[in-house]
Amino acid sequence: MLGAIAGDIIGSVYEGKNFKTKDFPLFNRECRFTDDTVLTVAVADVILNNGKSLESSQYIDHFKSYYRRYPYAGYGRNFREWANSSSRQPYNSLGNGAAMRVSPIGFVFNDLDTVLREAQRSAEVTHNHPEGIKGALATAAAIFLARTGHDQAKIKSYIQSTFGYDLERTLNQIRPTYQYDPTCQGSVPQAIIAFLESTNFEDAIRNAVSIGGDSDTIACITGGIAQAFYGGVPSAIAKLALSHLNEHLCTVTETFMFQYCD
Repeated sequence: MLGAIAGDIIGSVYEGKNFKTKDFPLFNRECRFTDDTVLTVAVADVILNNGKSLESSQYIDHFKSYYRRYPYAGYGRNFREWANSSSRQPYNSLGNGAAMRVSPIGFVFNDLDTVLREAQRSAEVTHNHPEGIKGALATAAAIFLARTGHDQAKIKSYIQSTFGYDLERTLNQIRPTYQYDPTCQGSVPQAIIAFLESTNFEDAIRNAVSIGGDSDTIACITGGIAQAFYGGVPSAIAKLALSHLNEHLCTVTETFMFQYCD
């Protein structure tokens, strides 16, 4: 999950600015964690507190609790209204919020069917639109396949055949006209392509940011997959990413990483 957090923090200063190059500083004084990190850590916290016997209510409780603890992290309007309300019903979102927070699930469970089932459970408490669920499933599946030794070609083939995403375009084809799109169908395939064209973790993050658009979330999704595929986050990037977290977020992240990612 630290790969997802690093992607979020690195991408946070480029969101919506259409930074169409891979040549940029990974970290600067304006970098910060956003709702992508907060809710990724919330999912990790659900798992740490409940093991592998998870229920929808646990996700709801943690998402609302984490929102109250970090109310200014940059949530989407629909999630913010839901989190502020007494409602425990989903709001039919097809946004990429469920995909950006799902990475811990891809690291925890040891068979693909369970990963998909738990990814759906984590998504549908808010993002119960078919596209919202599909984005979370595709992201979690890519992480699971990446960490269990599948190469990029096999990951690409599985995601295309199972979820119907078009992964045939190259970043050079996407980059010139790509604009901000917070939907799953408009950002998850692009994030996966950024991973598929990468040669190492840092290159994957640079790919993700270079297309522009919803940069923190795209880099968050890409970063989770890249961490799984490349066997971790480079120590220099990991150290800087953790330095941007407060004590609470850092503790949950490091505890989860020690238990499930080392």
